Amino acid sequence: MSETKGETYSRLAKEIAAVIEGETSSVARFATVACLLNEAFDHFYWVGFYLVDPLNPSQLVVGPYQGTLGCLRIPIGRGVCGVAAQKLETVLVENVHTFDGHIACDSLSQSEIVVPVFWKNGQLAAVLDVDATELSAFDDIDLQGLEAICATLLHEAIT
Repeated sequence: MSETKGETYSRLAKEIAAVIEGETSSVARFATVACLLNEAFDHFYWVGFYLVDPLNPSQLVVGPYQGTLGCLRIPIGRGVCGVAAQKLETVLVENVHTFDGHIACDSLSQSEIVVPVFWKNGQLAAVLDVDATELSAFDDIDLQGLEAICATLLHEAIT
């Protein structure tokens, strides 16, 4: 018997929490999440993190990811990732070609969801970016599941 998408997210949240428990490296946490999400969902074409650059906090720099080559840097406020970072909220885009200012890191991307990730002090650390090659690939279940995973992702991380 197969799981529903919501059940998959619930299972993944528990699995991720167990794997990263006690891990203080944010990079290790990000890499683990990107890997487990990529393996769990066939429609996830690109899964990864863009980190706030500590040397230039007006930019996001590519972090751990699974998929084809990603953009190396994204200005905060530009593209789906930059807008999510600027607004400090999840952005779900059914058709990236209709998103004003979309940055095409890979021409196969058709839809995208980007979730902000915060340090335990509430400061923006990164965004989780998930792309799909199909239009309208993401819904409220994805939004809620990814937000739940990202909500406590860095609570134990110090670097």
